[in-house]
Amino acid sequence: MLESVDHKIFRLIGACADELGLETYVVGGYVRDAILKRGEAKDIDIVAVGSGIKLAQAVAKKLGSNRVNVFKNFGTAQVITDDIEIEFVGARKESYDRNSRKPSVENGTLDDDQKRRDFTINALAICLNDKRFGELIDPFNGIEDLENKIIRTPLEPDQTFSDDPLRMMRAIRFATQLDFQIEESCLASIKSQNERLKIISIERISTELNKIMAAPKPSKGLILLFRTHLLKHFLPEVTALAGVEEIEGQSHKDNFYHTAIVVDNLAATSDKLWLRYAALFHDIGKPVTKRFVPGIGWTFHSHEFVGGKMLNKIFNRMKFPLGEPLRYVKKIVQLSSRPQSVVDDTATDSAARRLLNEAGDDVDDLMLLCEADITTRNKKKKEQFLENFRLVRKKLVEVEEKDHLRNFQPPIGGEEIMRTFNLKPGPQIGELKKAIKDAILDGEIENDYEQAYAFALNKATTMGLKPIIENDQKA
Repeated sequence: MLESVDHKIFRLIGACADELGLETYVVGGYVRDAILKRGEAKDIDIVAVGSGIKLAQAVAKKLGSNRVNVFKNFGTAQVITDDIEIEFVGARKESYDRNSRKPSVENGTLDDDQKRRDFTINALAICLNDKRFGELIDPFNGIEDLENKIIRTPLEPDQTFSDDPLRMMRAIRFATQLDFQIEESCLASIKSQNERLKIISIERISTELNKIMAAPKPSKGLILLFRTHLLKHFLPEVTALAGVEEIEGQSHKDNFYHTAIVVDNLAATSDKLWLRYAALFHDIGKPVTKRFVPGIGWTFHSHEFVGGKMLNKIFNRMKFPLGEPLRYVKKIVQLSSRPQSVVDDTATDSAARRLLNEAGDDVDDLMLLCEADITTRNKKKKEQFLENFRLVRKKLVEVEEKDHLRNFQPPIGGEEIMRTFNLKPGPQIGELKKAIKDAILDGEIENDYEQAYAFALNKATTMGLKPIIENDQKA
């Protein structure tokens, strides 16, 4: 008996099931994760051979809880206790229409219910009835697959994936999360049926992709998505990174596999989901900007800015949030090459000032991406690149301590400019504000009101403007 099943909640569910005469089991992910010792589960799936709703209501009553959510259309009910969500469903048999992942459902046996499960490791069931409490039912050798770290379907893979194509994404997600291998016939079936993914809503695909990206080593999932041709259906921009072209004996690196390594490198230093997506998208502008220049080689000029502009379309397609996450990812992508300019700018701190101003509070995340972007196998080169970025970090700290430029706004705003020079809203105000800001960032003046005001007066003179104070004095 699993220790995690010998718990009062399971004894209570079993007692209620016995009173109702229902054969009852805990199934699926809870059993899998309990065997793998993957921490404490926050959701539990219960299957009753009969009415899962009646069982849920009986359990809630025993718990003294009114928190029963019944979903009659789906034949399920949910009870929440001690921050654990318990889902109750009656054992069922499913049949599918080829053009929909929504099945026709009818009552069934435990055997029927286990056959409809996506993978053998999710088809494990443990009996909760008193006489058989703790008995493991494993008709498809799921325990053996857990031991061998294999993702395999209970039925023929073609049937399993055709019935519900989302299972193709789930197979890759589980393989990534658990660091398992997908059984060869399953992998071949996913590849051959990749077009079936088109009937799945983008929201469900995005949910699975988010879980892949949140895994300790996302590259495993990304490469599987690419090799099975699933990736092209929702992120063709990333797929387009693959491949190497050679002209005059000169080639470039395969930017898809480079990107996969960058995502892994970043994942080792940060669990921020949208920063990981910034790593995934940081080079998507390269296929668009790729040029071969004789005597120079391959160039990708302005790929960061082009890539940033592509993100609106991607976020809309994937139904990703369009507010702060989009702003953040776009900023990181478009600034991804800028820290190198700080390395190259040995004469002044101007590049550091501008980087701090534009990156703001995201500058540390930007540096993590830049460091993750070092994928060379040459140890000497890698150490030199890392040392360069250590120097960048040092310069950024020094400039920030001295000039306080992170998220700064010029000391003189538009309203004061209008009052000083008796101006109405127009381009001259923006020109003056930009001139003040550039002067601070270029180190001509300090981030100080008095210096900024004096600069504004001088600059205004060259623009033919005079402060109204001087006019008043002359009068």
